[in-house]
Amino acid sequence: MKFLSKILFAVLATATIIGACTKAEQVPFYGDTTGTTPVLSASVATLAAAPADSMNTGITFNWTNPKYATDSAHQKFIVEIDSTGRNFSKAVSFTVIGDLKKSFINKEINNVLLGFGFAFNVAYDVDIRVTSSYTNNNERLTSNTLKIRMTPYKVPPKVALPTTGKLFIVGDATDGGWNNPVPTPSQELARLDETTWAGIFNITGGKSYLILPANGDWSNKFSVANNTLPGLSEGGNFGFNLSDNFPGPIASGMYMITLDFQQGKFTCVPYTGPNLANELFMVGDATPGGWTNPVPTPTQQFTRLNAVEFTLTLNGVVGAKEFLLLPVNGDWTNKYSVANKSLAGLNVGGSFGYNLPDNFPGPTLNGNYKFDINFATAKFKVTKL
Repeated sequence: MKFLSKILFAVLATATIIGACTKAEQVPFYGDTTGTTPVLSASVATLAAAPADSMNTGITFNWTNPKYATDSAHQKFIVEIDSTGRNFSKAVSFTVIGDLKKSFINKEINNVLLGFGFAFNVAYDVDIRVTSSYTNNNERLTSNTLKIRMTPYKVPPKVALPTTGKLFIVGDATDGGWNNPVPTPSQELARLDETTWAGIFNITGGKSYLILPANGDWSNKFSVANNTLPGLSEGGNFGFNLSDNFPGPIASGMYMITLDFQQGKFTCVPYTGPNLANELFMVGDATPGGWTNPVPTPTQQFTRLNAVEFTLTLNGVVGAKEFLLLPVNGDWTNKYSVANKSLAGLNVGGSFGYNLPDNFPGPTLNGNYKFDINFATAKFKVTKL
């Protein structure tokens, strides 16, 4: 009887073990562990969204399964976007795990394009590719590169623009101190474009300053939230009517201060361009006064518009001649000039510097002209009137 019981127990135990051993689910195996290069495609060939569509899907990228030895849940894909011609050297990347597509809303793409420094409402060619791998980055495979024409749309600046359209610097870091109104034009910043202002100033080290939208008015200011942040004397975030003054640089010297309202950023860096003039005069056989020095004033003296810009409207310019710019009338010691007067197009504008070897080439034709000089950009422009 005991023998039969043992046999029965053994049979039941064996049945239990067999019943518990079910077939495990198979992980898909595609044969080649190295995979197949993914093929990338896009939902559109061009993208030019409007601001009102910023939260809508603008473009979707799809790619074929690389068919590694595991399913796609164990695969990683890196989507790279860069300006055409840079070979992805400055690419912005996005990581996708376990999926074979990536969609972007228009705002995401727009931020990428603006991060490249692209101008609003201008179309650019952009390269996109995807690199697949296992999640541990092994067996990387890079797809074909797509070229998509993309146009960034205009977004509101992070800091509201001054309603006056003007900016002035005040503070004990400046030559004018905390006196308000400040001396002009020397402490007025120049508007370089719609959202950027810049000025070159003699700054006293270890002091502070503010930026005012209206000279002589303390009601409003552009400032910083916390002037104890490390490195803020060289640049950082700024805003409207924040609590703290801008911290000036540690060392005294000539500095260029730039405020970018689009990004809400400012910089304060040592100025390394042509020596900043207080006054500016034109001399040369392209002018009615010829090479006689001192030059006739006020007809050949520039008007200073702000800290960095000078302008002169001159009648009777002699075509195909040359000229120089002088910081001191009647003195040949120093001059503003160009490096190579034979450069094409230099007679209508280009770069200039301090005590460079060549005269400015004058306009080709006789006539009346407007000359604009900008020390912030070290550029000049000649316009026929």
